[in-house]
Amino acid sequence: MDNLFIAASPSSPEVDFRFDERKLSLKGESYPENAAQFWGDIIAVLRQFLEQDTEGASITVNVALAYFNSSSTKMLFSLFGTLNEKAKTGTEVVLNWYHDEEDDTIFEFGQELSEDFPNLVFHDQAVKSE
Repeated sequence: MDNLFIAASPSSPEVDFRFDERKLSLKGESYPENAAQFWGDIIAVLRQFLEQDTEGASITVNVALAYFNSSSTKMLFSLFGTLNEKAKTGTEVVLNWYHDEEDDTIFEFGQELSEDFPNLVFHDQAVKSE
C-alpha cells in the first residue's frame, strides 16, 4: 500500500503515514474549513491499510497537534477509534501523545483518549516550551 503524505497548511496538520514502516504521524494544527472531508479521506486510507494488514507487528502513532477545533476533535476520535479496534484484534498500537508541558488542554485531551481507547498503548510526552 502506498504511504500517505499531506503537507501541513496554515489550517491543517502534516499527515505522514508510512505504512511500510508502520509509523503514522500527525503534527501541526487542525482547523480545516471542512474537517469531515479532510479527516474522512485520511481515515478511509487508514481503514484500508488496517483491513489489509495481516502482519500483526506493532503500529506506532505519533501525534503532536498544538491546536485542533471541535470539528477536528470529532474526527480525531473516529481515527483513534479505528486504531483501537485494530488493537482489539491483538495488534499492538502505540500512541505517543506529544504536547507542550504548559498546555493543559492538549494534555487533558490525551488523558481522555487514554481512557476512551483502552486498547491503545498510550504514552504521554510532555515537551518543554521554547
